[in-house]
Amino acid sequence: MKSDEEIMEILEAYDLTGSYRKAAELAGCDHHTVRRYVQLRGHGVDPTEPAARTKLIDEFLPKVEELVERSHGKIGADAVHKKIEAMGFGGTDRTTRRAVAAAKESYRFGHRRVYRPWIPEPGMWLQWDWGWGPKVDGRQTQLWCAWLAWSRFRVVIPVFDKTLPTIAACLDQTFRLVGGVPTYCLTDNEKTVTVKHIARIAIRNPEIVPIGRYYGTVVRTCLPADPESKGGSEATVRIAKRDLVPTAVNLREEYRDFQALLATCDAFMAEVNGRVHRETRRVPAEMLAEERQRLHPVPQHAFTAAFGQSRLVGKDATIQVDAVRYSVPHALIEQSVWVRFHGDDLIVTAMIKGLPVEVARHTRSTPGNPRIDDAHYPEGARGERVPTPTTPAEAEFLALGPGAALWLQEAGETGVRQVSAKMTDAVALAKLHGIDTVDRALGTAATVERFADGDLMAILAHQVEHDDAEPTRPGEQHSLQPGTSAWSGFGSIG
Repeated sequence: MKSDEEIMEILEAYDLTGSYRKAAELAGCDHHTVRRYVQLRGHGVDPTEPAARTKLIDEFLPKVEELVERSHGKIGADAVHKKIEAMGFGGTDRTTRRAVAAAKESYRFGHRRVYRPWIPEPGMWLQWDWGWGPKVDGRQTQLWCAWLAWSRFRVVIPVFDKTLPTIAACLDQTFRLVGGVPTYCLTDNEKTVTVKHIARIAIRNPEIVPIGRYYGTVVRTCLPADPESKGGSEATVRIAKRDLVPTAVNLREEYRDFQALLATCDAFMAEVNGRVHRETRRVPAEMLAEERQRLHPVPQHAFTAAFGQSRLVGKDATIQVDAVRYSVPHALIEQSVWVRFHGDDLIVTAMIKGLPVEVARHTRSTPGNPRIDDAHYPEGARGERVPTPTTPAEAEFLALGPGAALWLQEAGETGVRQVSAKMTDAVALAKLHGIDTVDRALGTAATVERFADGDLMAILAHQVEHDDAEPTRPGEQHSLQPGTSAWSGFGSIG
């Protein structure tokens, strides 16, 4: 095979001499080679292109192209290979895969989708989509990802479900974060938004229409199975999942609770909205200030009809639903909340700082079986007696630490005599042996129920000699009570 430079020298020699043999002498090759390249040039064929070789599949290529055309480019190479093999093709499946790949590329070139550039207007479009979030306390979360088309301002809100009330809450929170309501809201065709399609026309869910009407926006949906029509929100989902969901790539640790996830999402929004966008070359937060002038005002109150039925929180921080009591955070006492059932879960929503927030979630129960969460009550309201000093001596003793508090509680339950005097002795010992040492000894004394005079000193001495020893509770083998072995022979003869 001659190089391009050698071929051009051969043709130039022929043009100079007009003879195959003389051109061959000048170019240093065979005269048959000169004739071949001259004839190729004469037939309009690029002589530098390698000659096409005959392949076994050549006679079956029309069938391959027909199958690709009929399947709209969806058919696989394995299916094509079986069909042409039955027609007499004796080549390998590797040859078939190459032929199918070439045919599909040709098909796509002839049926390529042409995109018209979309130039968004300020205040016109907001897009939203969902992505799988991280698990928090074993519960799967969802990430609400919204995106203002003109300013490229992104909003990410973690939630536990994708129900219609949750959508209403996320829309309200998004509108308040961006400071206005756009003309249109574009999303995917989920059942909460579109119930079905008739003649490729989306039939809107009648429950979401009032939400859009309340905020003065129109909810639109993209074409089915066509993510390109809402690429902005798709990109927001991809970026949010990459940065927020713990993976081996970002090395992010698991979230300790839902509040930690909320704080991380806020930090993520501040980061992505505060840096220059590669498309606009501007900061989204700065562009939002301009776009906000074209947005509609947000209603003063959130749309609460979708949150369910309203309930007034009682003084015991509970609400009653279907004759069952459910607890809510004590900070909501004498305030109105909204309740709804989602499957077997009761979801409680409240307005906090003007935003609808899920404040409690319980498993559905039956009358006579209330659902009370201790986390909804302060420490003093959980039925536990917490030592509270009323005198300087009591305060000085309890200041030793949790061991002192435990000792006082156990001593009170056991009915120990001269508790005040023993507390004074413990404070004096703390000045000699250290607060941490005495507090640890008090905790040990409470654990093994040793409250007698001198017990605290004995435990302190034992701690010095056996620092890692586990405390032991007195058992029957250490009792001074006489045994009954002397009575074992009672009534026997001899």
